[in-house]
Amino acid sequence: MDSYTKQVATIKKSNLHDIEILNEGLHLSIDTLNQFRKLLRTKKYFSTIDKEILFFKVVKPYINGRIKFFSKVRRFLFERPNADIVQQITYVSYLIDKLEKHKLRNLEFFQYMKQSNTLLDHIYFVRGVDRLDFPVDTSHYYTDPEFSTSHDNLAAQVVSYELLTNYYQRELLYLRKLKESIALEEPKAYSFNKVSWTASKTDLVELLYALHSAGAIKNGQVEISKMAEACNNLFDINLNNFYKTYSEIKNREKDTTKFLDHLKQCLLNRIEQDDSQ
Repeated sequence: MDSYTKQVATIKKSNLHDIEILNEGLHLSIDTLNQFRKLLRTKKYFSTIDKEILFFKVVKPYINGRIKFFSKVRRFLFERPNADIVQQITYVSYLIDKLEKHKLRNLEFFQYMKQSNTLLDHIYFVRGVDRLDFPVDTSHYYTDPEFSTSHDNLAAQVVSYELLTNYYQRELLYLRKLKESIALEEPKAYSFNKVSWTASKTDLVELLYALHSAGAIKNGQVEISKMAEACNNLFDINLNNFYKTYSEIKNREKDTTKFLDHLKQCLLNRIEQDDSQ
């Protein structure tokens, strides 16, 4: 568990706008949880009820909550609107509101966890104890009974709520600052109005990732998101959904680097024409 905690802490400090990093965190968390699942199937029982409660109240939700977090952020990056800043702010605000509504629906349990209450631990976090007179997370009925209790998944949702709320709040703050900076720089940006990207957005994303992979910009020490932001300003274009576009490029059945191949051929043609004159 210590190894997982250290690794996931390192990942969380990395660029959480990078799909590959999110995938790394997701796979690490899933693998760690599966290791605990296999271990528990071998041992069957905990040596004490307190240890069982500790596992299902703290350990498993810590890992499962991060599975939910990495999955949600990954989905957010794929689904965020390819729109202007105002619409993005509206979308992120909607996601925060959605989290709050879920919290309100389970407020009693959220408070129970937040206050480190232990009164009902023997019901919430011990396997095989289902009290219908207590609120139950119904997803529990569709999970492995040897590796779940009535409330460990809800405890994981409490963990992911905290992580996601912090992530979305930071994203919202960034977007609002970006909106303000764009408003302040609008007169300066006017000179770029005549510079437009006329190939497809997919072509630009392909070029961006090629430049980043080659370390052609700042020796590769610049985040791909910063490069996309620079292109947005330079070419009066919106590349806010470029992670999804890059994923589509990777999944091409043929001509993976179609635009780069096209650029190379065009340059060779021009050199040939110039030499023939």
